[in-house]
Amino acid sequence: WHASAGLPEVGVPRLPDIGALRARVDAELAAGWEVTLAERDGTIAGFLAIRPAEALLCELFLRPDRRGQGIGARLLAHAKARMPGGFRLFTRPVNRPAIRVYEAAGLRYLADDIHPRVGDRILWYGWIPEADAGTQATPASRPAGRNTKR
Repeated sequence: WHASAGLPEVGVPRLPDIGALRARVDAELAAGWEVTLAERDGTIAGFLAIRPAEALLCELFLRPDRRGQGIGARLLAHAKARMPGGFRLFTRPVNRPAIRVYEAAGLRYLADDIHPRVGDRILWYGWIPEADAGTQATPASRPAGRNTKR
């Protein structure tokens, strides 16, 4: 996660140190994150953290050397299976590699917003099953008041 988030094209303005990141992961797991790990050649290649009750994909990261191998698409397919009614996520506008994966997987741009902790610009995307199937659908609304992704 830390190695991937630190890539310039991901756009995280300031990375937490490993200790702060570990504390955050512990808190998120206690608050209900469901985590799925992708393994390749005996090592963790990526991970997905979701909150199905909130229809929220919280995190999707790949090891930098594992990008372009379809792992992100498979993790998104898992998120769709766990949240069949649809879900939303946000990313930063400079994270073009992730945006390409999201759009290829049928996610649609929903809205611009401001990150609640960091204050930089983010883009909300959502997977709307009816839209993915080719029918008309109303985009999912972003969380009321503030973004719930941590």
